[in-house]
Amino acid sequence: MRKLLLVTLLLFLLHGAYAQWKYEPSPENLKNREWFQQAKFGLFIHWGVYSVLGDGEWVMHQQQIPIKTYEKLPAFFNPTEFDAKAWVKMAKDAGMKYITITSKHHDGFAMWDSKVSDYNIVKRTPYGKDVLKMLADECRKEDIKLFFYHSQLDWRHPDYFPRGNTGGNYTGRPDRGDMNKYLDYMDAQLTELLTGYGDVAGIWFDGMWDKKDADWRLEKTYKLIHQLQPGALVGSNHHRAPYEGEDFQMFEKDLPGHNTTGFSPEQKIGMLPRETCETINQSWGFNLKDDRHKSRKELIQYLVKAAGYDANFLLNVGPMPNGKIQPEHIELLKQMGDWLKQYGETLYGTRGGPLTARDWGVTTQKENKVYVHILKWYDASLLIPSWGKKIKSATLFADKTPVKFLENQYGITLSIPKEKLDEVDTVIELELK
Repeated sequence: MRKLLLVTLLLFLLHGAYAQWKYEPSPENLKNREWFQQAKFGLFIHWGVYSVLGDGEWVMHQQQIPIKTYEKLPAFFNPTEFDAKAWVKMAKDAGMKYITITSKHHDGFAMWDSKVSDYNIVKRTPYGKDVLKMLADECRKEDIKLFFYHSQLDWRHPDYFPRGNTGGNYTGRPDRGDMNKYLDYMDAQLTELLTGYGDVAGIWFDGMWDKKDADWRLEKTYKLIHQLQPGALVGSNHHRAPYEGEDFQMFEKDLPGHNTTGFSPEQKIGMLPRETCETINQSWGFNLKDDRHKSRKELIQYLVKAAGYDANFLLNVGPMPNGKIQPEHIELLKQMGDWLKQYGETLYGTRGGPLTARDWGVTTQKENKVYVHILKWYDASLLIPSWGKKIKSATLFADKTPVKFLENQYGITLSIPKEKLDEVDTVIELELK
């Protein structure tokens, strides 16, 4: 009984210590949060040895491949056509302001020259080069910020124990381990990423959902990141409200406040900057059979909706094992970039507008201008609620054609000639008095 009381007291004290921790973001961090909110569009890259099998990034778990068998894959991973310059140019031409790339996914394979483990691209593949270093150098040249995705879940590491909901008995790992040793290993690898690759824009965590109520030592890990790079932004795809020490909130394959995937029944919208991520086809990692590519219209409208929800859009591609991006994806990104050359002003630097999202579309706002993004037309006239500000003028953003508007007790009615409607996004610029 005395032992039980001591354990209970210890748990209480530990919980109290965690609850008392109060994160104070640095001035650099707050400045980077502001930049992040204005950036609006980023490139997500899922790439690792799993691309060799062409069946997505979860192939080890889905095909239940034992570790000893999966460890043969690096010998076949030789991305001789990887071109960091081409990747960064593609992102920049698409209108993207940052790149988030998988440094380590759930399979435990490191995409950089890790000194903590030889299970990495430099030491285990015929390619033998540090792709993250090359990408970081190129991003720095082109003023594109770089985030590292890092999986807290690890299907290979023996000390990732007790096991979570994935990576079960098929792996061949011993049924024992020390989670604190694993977390020490994870922090050591994060230290490498945060000390050897220049300014890192942030760490994009994933995998806590595998054991969502475990002790992940978040305070220690988050403090380490903020100490090594005070300006780096920390976010985690745990599908919950933000934890202390996090700087932005992410929403996987959903707009903020939605739960169409079923991932986020507990996720509440916090006050931090927001980001939603989505795939360009149906897969995160390269999938040879996945030809269900989203259309130009779908992608642009998702970007616009995200901005209307005051969130960034992180759009994913899964490079092929040779290091090239699929041509279809390059073309879609180019089309988005072409659209942003004309309409980027209505998204970059804006915040979510005065009206919440409607069935017809969203609004964004910058200073005294409100941009009404009409994504779905029912009539040539649109009645929107008034928000207490008087309108000075209304124009069609595309060609500055004046738009007829009427303000009365029912709201604001906007009238546009049918020939001026755009099937993707009809943008009306409202200048406020």
